[in-house]
Amino acid sequence: MKGFTLIICLCFSLLFSLSKIKNRETLNPKIQSDICRFDGKKLYGKIRLVEYASQADIKVKIVNSFPDLKVKFVENFANDCGEWQIVEHGEDLRVFISENFADLKIKPVNSFPGMVR
Repeated sequence: MKGFTLIICLCFSLLFSLSKIKNRETLNPKIQSDICRFDGKKLYGKIRLVEYASQADIKVKIVNSFPDLKVKFVENFANDCGEWQIVEHGEDLRVFISENFADLKIKPVNSFPGMVR
């Protein structure tokens, strides 16, 4: 009987921990996927790519699988989550592309940009 109770307790604790892992906000509390923000900065709009990490608002790593954000590069009207218009001046967000210690993982896409839940 004690073994059965122990197994039930282990199953509930495993299910509880897995439900927390599915939520990206639990893994990285700076990501606010419901409003498409990272650490209070919006993840869409006019983006300027910078040379040095010290100049950036966020550091990103470009990946092919398991991204935090799917990014669609557009020429005009980057008004939706994950739509980035690359500019030289007048940026909303400064981004540094990094291989190590990135704040966010992005994947370039042609359609359906936005946060990955």
